[in-house]
Amino acid sequence: MSARQPEYEGTFCLALHSHLPWLPHHGSWPVGEEWLYQAWTHSYLPVVDLLRRFADEGRRDVLSLGVTPVLAAQLDDPYAIRACHDWLGHWQLRGRHASTLWGGDPLLRDLAAAEHQTALRATEELETRWRNGFSPILRSLVDSGTIELLGGPLAHPFQPLLDEHVRRFALQAGLEDTALRLGRAPEGIWAPECGYAPGIERDYRDAGVRRFLVDGPSLRGDTSSAHPVGESDVVCFGRDLDVTYRVWSPKAGYPGHSAYRDFHTWAHEVGLKASRVTGKTVPPQDKAPYDPSLAANVLGLHVKDFVDTVVTRLRSLREQHGRPSLVVAAYDTELFGHWWHEGPAWLEGILRALPEAGVRVTTLRGALEAGHLGPPVDLPASSWGSGKDWRVWDGEQVADMVRDNAALQTRLLNLADRCQGTARDAVADQAVAEAMLALSSDWAFMVTKDSAADYARRRAAVHTERFDTLAGLLDRGDRTRALALADEYRRADGPFGHLDARALRRPHA
Repeated sequence: MSARQPEYEGTFCLALHSHLPWLPHHGSWPVGEEWLYQAWTHSYLPVVDLLRRFADEGRRDVLSLGVTPVLAAQLDDPYAIRACHDWLGHWQLRGRHASTLWGGDPLLRDLAAAEHQTALRATEELETRWRNGFSPILRSLVDSGTIELLGGPLAHPFQPLLDEHVRRFALQAGLEDTALRLGRAPEGIWAPECGYAPGIERDYRDAGVRRFLVDGPSLRGDTSSAHPVGESDVVCFGRDLDVTYRVWSPKAGYPGHSAYRDFHTWAHEVGLKASRVTGKTVPPQDKAPYDPSLAANVLGLHVKDFVDTVVTRLRSLREQHGRPSLVVAAYDTELFGHWWHEGPAWLEGILRALPEAGVRVTTLRGALEAGHLGPPVDLPASSWGSGKDWRVWDGEQVADMVRDNAALQTRLLNLADRCQGTARDAVADQAVAEAMLALSSDWAFMVTKDSAADYARRRAAVHTERFDTLAGLLDRGDRTRALALADEYRRADGPFGHLDARALRRPHA
């Protein structure tokens, strides 16, 4: 008689990280608000639609969804909602124009019609379910147990490079921001850039964070279970890169297949993406028109390939460790739809096919409940960036930004220490908000990767200068001018209305 087979091959967790830096009122094209509205309509809307359909089916613990406080603020912001609605109107017009211009080509004509219909549906979503912002939608998904929410520090700073007081403040304020929007603080976080320095787990413990993500190499590749970190009871999960890179790899990942829609090639006469990848060395003008039927056929193969990859990996881990194991795949949410047009359909495909293949699909929290907890580990300084160290945010190309940020933090702490009395100070609060925006990890990343580097440097400089202007006015006692300027800055950049500078004061102050 054969041995009884396990109920599950093992456990699979999908973690998605949703983040953009603060973009409203800071330019439009090619980076700026356009970036926000593209991600909003091409990724957040379809991914949320998928999650809502799972919720309607009664599915629980589908995935762990990270939403940074600074992104949540944008998706709740009345100005951003109105401006996104305007952007959707332009998208509809582009689709109608393309229908006229491309009428003689059946593939392009159908593509234009599909773009117009997608824009119409997105507009309806924004006018109905999203009319009061993202937080009510997100709260329903959390309260129903469909997803586990992962939070994070306020404006997505690279935590290892922060002064310990600033780091704790940014984390606590970020968790409080999420609690204000959703009614509860998250127990898990996606640490910005998966950045870790020894001892940060104590900050997490003190703030009520129970679990966080690191990249696979931080665990020396042993990602088959979660692990308590050091002497704490805070648990880390590592990305399984063997599985994750089936999608993510720039050389061999699914999104680069010749049949998929090309993200980089525009039909500038209508402002739409009308080509398929065709070939990695094919110049834009020679790329073939996008054919959804070709893409759909390939998508089915890639769903099957990923499921087979997960099952094979789980079986290998079971042989190695003698027990059912865990695979965590983690991606930026913006990959699905924005960068990879077919991504949302692929997500739905794998989330439906994996359980049919005998794989438990759950959240990070669910993985712990299923018993996937290994022995304690000591983690090295690490990130998920190039080299898996800090070089992207602390390298030679951004050495001046690192020095400027360190000096800014000193001035920030000195300002907070000078906050006296029991009442909040609107000027100091806005000054702290500007400092938080200046310390976003996105700026150094964009410079190191030479992706809109001038924009990134300008954004860091603008927020630092605003901080210094407000702090200088306070030092000189010019309250009238300081209040007027703080109000002006807040109307453009006021993502965190609850932010209180007094919470940053050091104990000795």
